[in-house]
Amino acid sequence: MHFALLLLQDQPDPEQIRRIAMGVLAIMPIIVLVGMAIVVLPFWFICKKAGFSPWLSLLNFVPAGGLILLYVLAFADWKVGPAAAPQLNYPYPPPPPRV
Repeated sequence: MHFALLLLQDQPDPEQIRRIAMGVLAIMPIIVLVGMAIVVLPFWFICKKAGFSPWLSLLNFVPAGGLILLYVLAFADWKVGPAAAPQLNYPYPPPPPRV
């Protein structure tokens, strides 16, 4: 509502602009932290499952670090071995003794 009234004015009030700017500056760090957590958390688990140090996921805080990390994960040899094939013939327990 205030923003619509601000747009309808010929010359906005400097005090009102200051209040709007302070509100945006108060909310912006929270939005940035939530956004970075949304990006870093999956990279943390991907790096851990790939056999790399999960601390590599913090490269996302560096500009273009996320792109570098994607290339490292895409073209590196992962230290994880293939999953073992499931055994189909399970050993049966011995029959109970007859009395």
